[in-house]
Amino acid sequence: MSEMLLQMKEIVKEFGGVQVLKRVNFDLRRGEVHALIGENGAGKSTLIKVLGGVYFPESGQILIDGREQHFSCAKDALDASIGIIYQEFNLVPSLSIAENIFLGNELRNGKTRLNRTEMIRQASELMKSLGFEQMDCACEVAELSVAQQQMVEIAKALFHHSKILVMDEPTAVLTDQESQKLFEIIQNLKAQGVSIIYVSHRLEEVLELSDRITVLRDGEWITDLDNARHDVTKEMLVSLMVGRSLEQYYPERTEFKGEKIILEVKHLSRKGMYEDISFELRQGEILGITGLVGAGRTEVVKSIFGAIHADSGEILLDGKPLKNGSPSESISQGVAFIPENRKQEGLLLDASVGDNMMMANYEKVSRNGVIRERLKRPFLSENISRLVIKPADPNKIIRDFSGGNQQKVIVAKWLATNPKIMILDEPTRGIDIGAKLEIYELMNRIVQNGCSIIMVSSEMNEIIGMCDRVLVMSEGKLSGEFVRSEFDQKRIMTAGSGLQAI
Repeated sequence: MSEMLLQMKEIVKEFGGVQVLKRVNFDLRRGEVHALIGENGAGKSTLIKVLGGVYFPESGQILIDGREQHFSCAKDALDASIGIIYQEFNLVPSLSIAENIFLGNELRNGKTRLNRTEMIRQASELMKSLGFEQMDCACEVAELSVAQQQMVEIAKALFHHSKILVMDEPTAVLTDQESQKLFEIIQNLKAQGVSIIYVSHRLEEVLELSDRITVLRDGEWITDLDNARHDVTKEMLVSLMVGRSLEQYYPERTEFKGEKIILEVKHLSRKGMYEDISFELRQGEILGITGLVGAGRTEVVKSIFGAIHADSGEILLDGKPLKNGSPSESISQGVAFIPENRKQEGLLLDASVGDNMMMANYEKVSRNGVIRERLKRPFLSENISRLVIKPADPNKIIRDFSGGNQQKVIVAKWLATNPKIMILDEPTRGIDIGAKLEIYELMNRIVQNGCSIIMVSSEMNEIIGMCDRVLVMSEGKLSGEFVRSEFDQKRIMTAGSGLQAI
């Protein structure tokens, strides 16, 4: 039997006459983890959807075990032993774990009654094989954490005896501990002979997990790298993906010398979330807030925005009390907030780019409560162009855009309000390197124009690369403060662990 399990040859895919895959080649060996990387728009998701029967290519071949396949729908790919776990899980929240795993293949007692007892038993055995002995397969999926839902997706694929398992950004919303558990499962699956296509923007994971790496750029195959033989580095991958070196990863920042205080937070407290938080933000400054997950970072910035009410303390904007009883009041006073979970809190996924962009800016595109086309068209054109949102189509549903372009739409929406302060909570989570670079450069331009930024981030390199000053939180309290000349990864991490006082 050939070592090569999957071959995708000269795949071409077009949308509206524009080629998004340009004669792409990709193959997969038995029992290997083959990473697929590239910027947003490089063609990764499109190639996966061609493999999964979601898209039909204009030309090219798909061969499994040397036999050509023709997929007209997702079920054809599933029947060919291909399981795909997309970023957006394909689960029914109101059904149990067992019912989701057996969906379409239910066991029955007679013609009508479901044999739930047997489905739960078999599902439990399957989950146990993944190392989740304690998971109750009678439990509804709606009650599960994101990590647990992902295990259900993997179990579904294994239930269908998938020889090929595709994971699309599997750790984007997982904690470090959950990610490590997933990596153990991947290694176990690999040992059992399952072949895995691993799509991720997190290059450290790619280097840790993969046997081979394929790089796409602008819909074209760039290279294949054998991770063991080529001494592959993150710097090498960045250069191949975006055409520039890692030294150019963060835009050059001059020493911040601003003096004007734009925001004062005094003794802010909220029981069970954070305690006695005090700091200042200067005009044109990028102030970072970091610390371990659960330290209270997001709760503090949501209180500044008015989405969470503090029990005590004071917030001053330009020396005057900030009336932030609600987000709308904060917006009217010049505070903008880009949430960590953009899909749940930042976007209307089934609305258009234009509708999302206008949400905080109706006064700019309407008269007497009616949206005017003569105002709407130039507003959208200007903001789409300013942030280089691709495709530049205001009528396209935002769910269909890449994570990086979705994030740019949120930024464009808030920039159009001309804010004094922009709060960015994990602004580059779930987007690739190319999109990160664009967000960093945009942040630089924002502060150069006099706006101030508060950035919450768990990525230490991002904090050190972008911020003028950093506040560290631990267990709901401030545990450290560093100016740029004092930045040191070890010291910041130590403060985040609560082992260093301010």
